[in-house]
Parts: sequence; C-alpha cells; structure tokens
Amino acid sequence: MSGTGASTASPLARAEHFVWLTARVLEQRRFAYHFLESAEAGGGSGGSESRGAAVETALAAYRNEDGGYGHALEPDLRGPVSQPLHTAHALRVLDSVHRCEGPRIERVCRYLTSVSTPEGALPALHPSLRGYPYAPFLPVVDEPAGELLATGPVAGLLHRNGVWHAWLFRATDFCWAAVDALGETRQSHPYEVVAAVAFLDGVPDRARAEAAADRLGRLVRDNRMAVLDPRRRADYPVPPGYAPDEHHFPHDYARVPGSLARHWFTEAEMARSLDFLAAEQDEDGGWPISWRAWAPGTALEWRPIVTIEALRTLRAHGRVID
Repeated sequence: MSGTGASTASPLARAEHFVWLTARVLEQRRFAYHFLESAEAGGGSGGSESRGAAVETALAAYRNEDGGYGHALEPDLRGPVSQPLHTAHALRVLDSVHRCEGPRIERVCRYLTSVSTPEGALPALHPSLRGYPYAPFLPVVDEPAGELLATGPVAGLLHRNGVWHAWLFRATDFCWAAVDALGETRQSHPYEVVAAVAFLDGVPDRARAEAAADRLGRLVRDNRMAVLDPRRRADYPVPPGYAPDEHHFPHDYARVPGSLARHWFTEAEMARSLDFLAAEQDEDGGWPISWRAWAPGTALEWRPIVTIEALRTLRAHGRVID
C-alpha cells in the first residue's frame, strides 16, 4: 500500500500500512499470518504453515535458555531476562498460530515451574528484572506473590490446548481459589477480571466455569467495570492506578463471541462497543494504547500489537475490516 490515499482505504489496508511502517518483525509476521493471503516481505510460499513457522521464528529471538522469554517481548518490561508476562505473551502468540504443543511447550512449563510461588502461581514480575527499565506501574519486589493476573491467562490457554503438565494442576487450583475470592473477600479491577475470563474460557470444568462467569458478570455490571455506552464513558469510574481514560469495554472482556463473558452484555451493548473499537483507528492506520506511555519506544512497540488484536476482535465478531 502506498503512502497516499490511506484515509479512504479499508481499515485493514490502513492497518497494513501502519504495521509495515512501524512494527517489529514479530508483529509484521503476525499480521501476515492473520490477514494476508500470501506472506509478503520474505514469507516464502505464503501458505498458512509457512506463515506460522515465520511467526515462530521471529518469536524465537525473544526466547532464553531457561525456556522463558525476555528482551522486551512485552514492551513495558525492558532488558533481556525472562519474565512471566513475557512468557505469557509468547504463549498467546504461539496459540494464535496453532503451535502450542510439543517440546516448545514443555520448555515453557519448566520455566513456569521455576518462577512460581510456593502455591504454584505466577507473579506478574520476577525480581530478576531489577536493574533493567520497566513501567513504573509494575513494581518489582523481592518476594512477589502469585497473581491471577499472571496465572489465569496462562493456565486457561494451556488447558484450551490440551496441555498436561504438573505445573498446571497447582496453578489451576490457585486460579479457582482466586476467582472464587473476587468480589467476595477482596475487590478486583478490570485487568484481573479479564485474566479470570481467560482462565474460565479454557478450564475443563465447564459447569463450574459457567457458574463463576455468571457471578463475575454481575460483579462487572454492579461495579461499572465495563463502559456500556461509549458516549458517556466519562461517567464510568477509572480504577486507582489506571491512566485517566483507561476504561474497559464489553469487547475487552469478550474478545470472541464464544467467550463466557459475551453473555454479560446485550446485543446493543456489544454493538456499541464494537462500533467504538472500530472508530478508535487513528489516521495513521493504527490503534492507540489506553494505558500510560512511560517511555517513547514502548508506545511505538505496543501500537502494532494493539492494532492486530483490534482487527482480530472486530473480525471475530463479524465486522467487515477489508
């Protein structure tokens, strides 16, 4: 796509221009996998298998000898050391190209075991990050506690892919206890609820997951954790520590129609949410980030990631993007 006429092109074409202009190789490969029929820029024959291999090759640059991932894969954490959030990000990438299996996942599970807390949960940040730059809203402590925020998405993804590993049994028990506590013995916030949904969407006990999701849906609505009318988003509270306009919308909880969180919202509420998401595309073709940009390079690296996920969400819900 040329640099002219971008404003009249389709959302996908505008996003493609933005990705080729600004993205890391990994996000370029991911965009090609999800949205281009033939992989451009050195993608070989362009079949789905070769494009998936190209994504995994780009991802391998972030992998460390311990089986985890580092090197600012998650842009808000800098430095080379492996971190749970980097590794969770890597798993989401592998899942999106249908490569969550075999020795690669065994290596990841060994790393997860090595950094887990005594109860088998993942901390958001491992103290090995100390000494490297990281976002100020993600504090590093010497003995971090396990968090649903970090553990839930990983456990749910591994379950959904049929992975069985000793680490997963203890992590699952932790997640169930953490989900049960939300809104009962402690307060929650949108990102933690999103992590809970990721766990519940993948865990094998579907009856228990559906019951837990129903309760969380009431919690989200009662505490106004989802902006149901984007035109009035200033009327919705922003949790402590979030950026001034860092709201969550129905599409943030229900990224795909099959998510348990989809039942939390009416057709009209979901339609307004998706309309808002589509309208958020900037003139340059990319989507913005809603959280604090604390360093110049992090926002630039995040925006192609956010752009790919926005397009995937819109397409999953049946919106025309090309």
